[in-house]
Amino acid sequence: MTVWDRPEPPTRPVPLDRERIVAAAIALADEGGLEAVSLRKVAARLNAGPMRLYGYISTKQELFDLMVDEVHAEILPEEQPGDWREALRILAQHTRQAALRHEWLADLLGGRPTLGPNGLAVTEAKLAALDGLADIDTVMRAVETVSAYFTGAIRREVANLRAERATGLSKHDWQRASGPHVMRMLATGRFPALTKAVYDGTDVDAEASFATGLDWVLDAVAAKLTRPPA
Repeated sequence: MTVWDRPEPPTRPVPLDRERIVAAAIALADEGGLEAVSLRKVAARLNAGPMRLYGYISTKQELFDLMVDEVHAEILPEEQPGDWREALRILAQHTRQAALRHEWLADLLGGRPTLGPNGLAVTEAKLAALDGLADIDTVMRAVETVSAYFTGAIRREVANLRAERATGLSKHDWQRASGPHVMRMLATGRFPALTKAVYDGTDVDAEASFATGLDWVLDAVAAKLTRPPA
């Protein structure tokens, strides 16, 4: 029985429900990451005894599942666009925006799909965007490919943000500090492709990089959708 199937206990003197518990857990995670979340800390924020929470949630993993599902409500568009590319682009962009508001989400993206109502609705929206455009196996591989791209891109972006906070160096500060070492290594001639990228490549911000990569992945999906059957 999943946490969504198990009924909540009756209300007691200190009003509790899963909605309040999840909201408190998300606030803790937004402030200090997933390591700041425990049933004891959530109970303290709600002025309730820790054992009270076990009537609503059995494990910390269940709490994480509920937190992820709650944030998935922020990912769903108000209306499903008619164009499949726009539908998948919006879902990817909304996922990135949600992860930038709740950085801990990046640690829980990927892996087994979330089974909560909002998570299932997001999966439904992804599949529905491609429904009828190819056989179901092609649709599923396309959705997996797009999801794998934006999950990886989001994790990289969040990792960079965390590195900035941990070191106190912005991206450009870090590049300047690392510059002498990088120049010495490039001068050895052992890394010609990297040298070309450093000297001739265009530096873009995370948002532009995300959008460009997403367009390339969607182009690849489009090629599969339009390819005639063998």
